[in-house]
Amino acid sequence: MMGSKRARWALVIVAAAALVLAAAAAARTHSASSKSIVIGWAYDGSSGGPMAPFDGPALAAAKIEVAKINAKGGVNGKKLVIKTCNTQGDNATVSKACADKLISHDHANVIFTTCDVDLAAPVVQESLNKGILTIAPCIGTDQMGPKRFAAKGKLAFSFGNMAQDEGSAMAQYAWSKGWKTADLAKDTTITYFKAVVSAFKARFTQLGGKIEFETTYQDPALQQGSTNFNAAATAIAQHKSKVVVTSTAGAYQALAPFITDLRAAGDHAAVLNSWAGDGTYWLPTSPKITNYWFVTYANAFGHDPNPAVNKLAKQVKAATGGFVAGPAAIDGLVTAIKRANGSLKGSALAAVMVKFKNVPTLSGKVSFSATRHTVFGRAYRVIEINNNTPIEKGTVTAKVVPNSPDS
Repeated sequence: MMGSKRARWALVIVAAAALVLAAAAAARTHSASSKSIVIGWAYDGSSGGPMAPFDGPALAAAKIEVAKINAKGGVNGKKLVIKTCNTQGDNATVSKACADKLISHDHANVIFTTCDVDLAAPVVQESLNKGILTIAPCIGTDQMGPKRFAAKGKLAFSFGNMAQDEGSAMAQYAWSKGWKTADLAKDTTITYFKAVVSAFKARFTQLGGKIEFETTYQDPALQQGSTNFNAAATAIAQHKSKVVVTSTAGAYQALAPFITDLRAAGDHAAVLNSWAGDGTYWLPTSPKITNYWFVTYANAFGHDPNPAVNKLAKQVKAATGGFVAGPAAIDGLVTAIKRANGSLKGSALAAVMVKFKNVPTLSGKVSFSATRHTVFGRAYRVIEINNNTPIEKGTVTAKVVPNSPDS
């Protein structure tokens, strides 16, 4: 009798689970057949959140791009709708709840997520488990894809700069400037930071450059109480080279004092950073920052070669060039939907997106491949800062994408 009851309960549970799955699938099917295409966007909107300085501008610019597309009739006659959920500092529990809300309540057809692959993982995994195309506007490693998320990762893409590509472009630019020796300071708090510096080293030595000294540090914004960026600057100053290379965020706490400490120790070499160090908002008023360089998505200071970028930068009051990653991701999604004949099925969209080659977006031409689900081949803008003033220095595109042990 007990066995019979357990069997009946098992059948009830299985049937209930089937009904839940069917209802969720039906909700998404209904959304797909409706007059709108729902983008569920999980972003860090908290004050002081680690990804808030990057997620916020990308989302704001994406909303403007969506409004432009909708004003022209949408995508195959359907309007784009962005539904958002604040992950509150990319808290893992809140992030998972956000994904569940966006998928089950808001019936998202596509999920967008935050700009760091480690912090995005809870949202990405939930979305991939539901078979939904999952996009990050600005994750900067090749882990947003099968490399990290295995077979389900075929549905994951990032319109950010692949760290290996960015580090390689930085090395090419350094070499073109005649900077034949380099010191490396690796912030190990984020995968992207580490991978950029490792890629720089691989490409720079390949070109014939010499690494004089290497050290590591941890930004206190992500590793509370850390002050070892001071020691890193002191050590580098004892091994002077033509360029000091790092990848860390101006929005965090180490970059400005690291450069100030270098200068105080008598090291006035060029400091070269990735797009994480874009902007002037973080610059100290005294002493002013000089001989500081970075590569980025777009020139946020009104001198980008693309007039549309300059117009949008002014609209969103851009602090960094990363804002274009939001509209670029929207542009890419629209192209994928059209090429998939209007399908919103994750596998159909991913099958189209993985074949992208020089697809035009606001951020420039975007390419993916079966092994590279993050953008490579982008024309990076190069900016120099002297006396706290940004100066446009042209563009650079990586010719080679080296392997990086930290990617």
